[in-house]
Amino acid sequence: MTDHELRIKANEVRKGIIEGVYNAASGHPGGSLSAADLITYLYFEEMNIDPKDPDKEDRDRFVLSKGHNAPALYAALALRGYFPVEDLKTLRHVGSYLQGHPCMQDTPGVDASSGSLGQGISVAVGMALAARMDNAAYRVYTLLGDGEIQEGQVWEAAMFAGSRKLDDLCVIVDNNGLQIDGAVDEVNSPYPIAEKFKAFNFYTIELADGNDMSAIREAFNEARQVKGKPVAIIMKTIKGKGVSYMENQAGWHGKAPNREQYEQAMEELTKAGEALCQK
Repeated sequence: MTDHELRIKANEVRKGIIEGVYNAASGHPGGSLSAADLITYLYFEEMNIDPKDPDKEDRDRFVLSKGHNAPALYAALALRGYFPVEDLKTLRHVGSYLQGHPCMQDTPGVDASSGSLGQGISVAVGMALAARMDNAAYRVYTLLGDGEIQEGQVWEAAMFAGSRKLDDLCVIVDNNGLQIDGAVDEVNSPYPIAEKFKAFNFYTIELADGNDMSAIREAFNEARQVKGKPVAIIMKTIKGKGVSYMENQAGWHGKAPNREQYEQAMEELTKAGEALCQK
């Protein structure tokens, strides 16, 4: 897909996020929206996957370490054809296979159950090690939040990945600057992020605009050329990206819009999509 086509698709992912969270009357829209461009790129351009064969052995793996951002993952999976888009409205409902955090037993296309912050990267490191031991060609991607990397387990996993030179592993940090309690640098600063990963023998790539599809493409093209080191991509993003009243607001970390807010968000995203289609 072209960058322009991917931007249109990312806007649809954002609409899916809002649809799901609104109908659930709970969930995490802020970080889901900030990561929508990245997840769109992974599922529609970067990863070797097949919705018709979601468990194929040579598929690339994705672990949503910040599992509360499941609305973004579900929206991408639905639009990619893993399950009906209409099912996004069942997010967090009793009996739905779209739980509040990803569940690999229930949801097609989900490679790892996640949600306990800090643990997803360990799962991804294990997958990458397994790929090496099996001499398999698949790559492993994992997405972390910048608040999440305050967890010590993240750095234990990073130490292991770097020491084993797991170059089939790509760690992405969604650096939107906000977590549930406020600004990450005020709660417990993780900065400088890139330097920390470098200290653990990672090849690092920093994106000044992690919501820019062209920049995302360049970063992943660069990451694919790296040999002998795992890669960390640190993306500066906007929490709540695409919905005006949610942007850069920590209060929208884990809160659902009411009817009026839902209608405003969908109107904004619909207009954004129409504008993209006219270009």
